[in-house]
Amino acid sequence: MRTTRRRLVQGAAIGLALPSLAKAEDAWPSRPIRCIVPLPPGGGTDTVARLVMRRLSEELGATIVIENRPGAGGTIGSEAVARAAPDGYTFGIATTSSHPVSTIFRRDVPYDPVTSFTPVTLLGTTPYVLIGGSAARAQDLAGFLAYARAHPGQVNYASVGTTTLGYLLTRHFEQLTGLSMAHVPYRGSSQAYPDLMNGTVAVLLDNPPGSAALVRDGKLTAFAVTRPSAMLPDVPTFESLGVQGFDALFWYGLVAPAGLPPQIATRIRDALAKQFLVDPGAAELRALDVEPVMSTPDAFGRTLAEDARTWRETAERLGIGPE
Repeated sequence: MRTTRRRLVQGAAIGLALPSLAKAEDAWPSRPIRCIVPLPPGGGTDTVARLVMRRLSEELGATIVIENRPGAGGTIGSEAVARAAPDGYTFGIATTSSHPVSTIFRRDVPYDPVTSFTPVTLLGTTPYVLIGGSAARAQDLAGFLAYARAHPGQVNYASVGTTTLGYLLTRHFEQLTGLSMAHVPYRGSSQAYPDLMNGTVAVLLDNPPGSAALVRDGKLTAFAVTRPSAMLPDVPTFESLGVQGFDALFWYGLVAPAGLPPQIATRIRDALAKQFLVDPGAAELRALDVEPVMSTPDAFGRTLAEDARTWRETAERLGIGPE
């Protein structure tokens, strides 16, 4: 009898708690939200994140605080997201690098790119551009290839870390073109640009949002893009210049810690779709060379899983494994 009564009392307590949880979700957001960007301020990912969060803040009527946590190709900031409480007050910018690609190169990545997170939405996609500085000794791709082939192992290339898609693609580019270059990793592309301009490194494979202004100002040279670029419309594609099969896209997404209530994920996705699948929000993203997507949480989850397989297979073909 005592056991039965205890169970009834516990059941009543749980029943009373459920409406409270529902009310808490209905009241969300009731305090500031933080969005962790796993790269430094000033780069392409940070620029896109600040635009997206500004419009999401307006749509939700909530304060959203950007917190930059760079390092290890985006894995430090992504780990902070994975370890946070799934209460709707911590989100993170995910990228092709920080999630599908990160575990290819490091055995000690402290999260699973799929199961440690709640996918909220794919935000958009952007091409890659090969940027050259003074040490590239060229004004076009053909000139750079000729110089780099004549100086094997002596041309430095930058990346934002060995856990990134940019690094994987640069290794792929070396194989396709017969180059042998030396790798210099940085914490973020905004830190690599000064060294591109002063000649410490010769090239960087990056996304247009972080580099287009420097190209337009004549401080750096854009040699080629993986897909046609709105920000760099006069720059030819790699394929048009004879580098076949080099046409990858980079994506930005929004994730939360695993266990986020699905109602919150759906509400955020719907708010972002309302802002960015129509103008002026869509035009603002496209001005950064990002094509808006705003997929559903389920669709973004499938993208995460599929890309993890695709890029791992690419790394295996290139003979690249974990460090």
